[in-house]
Amino acid sequence: MPFSDKDTTPTPSLPRGAKYRGAVVEDLQLPPAFCLPHDAPISLALEAAYEREFDQLPVLNDRRKPIGYLYIPDLKSKFEKGEAGLDDPLSRHVTHFPLSSKTHPYTIISPLTPLEDLEDFFAARNVDFALVTDDERRWVLAVATKADLETFVKRRG
Repeated sequence: MPFSDKDTTPTPSLPRGAKYRGAVVEDLQLPPAFCLPHDAPISLALEAAYEREFDQLPVLNDRRKPIGYLYIPDLKSKFEKGEAGLDDPLSRHVTHFPLSSKTHPYTIISPLTPLEDLEDFFAARNVDFALVTDDERRWVLAVATKADLETFVKRRG
């Protein structure tokens, strides 16, 4: 069987981040984040997630700092199994973020973070989403997901 050119010609690998062409998180055009206080009831989280079609909702402490998140499919499953009630506070079901330390430093993902850095964050932390904050981490602006990156690359072609 004869070989075609594509079988014998090496394909050059793209430089790191070339698929994003210099784009930053802001270019993903993410919807604004919807955050909930840790003492809000589960009913509010389920309603908000349903209305906005979100799978992850950031949870804030009394000082409005992110302490963790709710993964809505897991929360729905707990509710259906009777392991969670509509009036339960979110704090009972939140997945807490690890505390920042020398071995696990906090990584700021801001609107101006290059998309290749966001992709690296997902790979290094083995996570599917990241909170997008301002540079001082005062506000959660959006939630970026691996799916958002994939959609961006497909749109850009």
